[in-house]
Amino acid sequence: MPSTTLLRRIGALASVAVLAATLAACANDPVAEQYLSGDNKGYIAGEFQVQEIAPDDRGEPVEWAGTTETGDELSSEDTAGDVTVVNFWYANCAPCRVEAADLESVWQKHQGDDVTFVGVNTEDQPEAARAFADTYGVTYPSLIDAEDGAVKLAFAAATPLQSTPITLVLDREGRVAARIIGKLEGASILDTLVSDIVNESA
Repeated sequence: MPSTTLLRRIGALASVAVLAATLAACANDPVAEQYLSGDNKGYIAGEFQVQEIAPDDRGEPVEWAGTTETGDELSSEDTAGDVTVVNFWYANCAPCRVEAADLESVWQKHQGDDVTFVGVNTEDQPEAARAFADTYGVTYPSLIDAEDGAVKLAFAAATPLQSTPITLVLDREGRVAARIIGKLEGASILDTLVSDIVNESA
């Protein structure tokens, strides 16, 4: 569960403008509208939770590798030394569509902070992933993991991945430092987690 301090900070940062922007982005998306109206079909639901892991309690670095939707190879070696945000998603997942703008906004904010964002698409082929990125303005790469699930398996060995979407924040050593279960409830939550982990070794 979120710490009391984190909850207070998130509450202070929350804004009506963020919610309005999210709703506007989903205005003509029937799947996202179903989700926002409480219809949970078409995705694996998980109760929203934020879990932070103290540095002394983190496990081993996660080693992962795959191919992105544009055919590029990407691995944990490429992101070594960065704070890395890993988001598990698929195109027909309604909350994945709703949270896309928040993920992208945090990515844009932290690009100059040795922070990397990586999506892991668990169900789609590259064409569908590229179409999603174009539609929702996602500029960071996503690994296509539908065939063998190797990337998801690599992370599942380190932390439970029982729901979609789920977002992990890895520290500079590649260890899972925070986990967001379910749809991201506002950009400020992820922004706070990323900033805290960036500042651990500042």
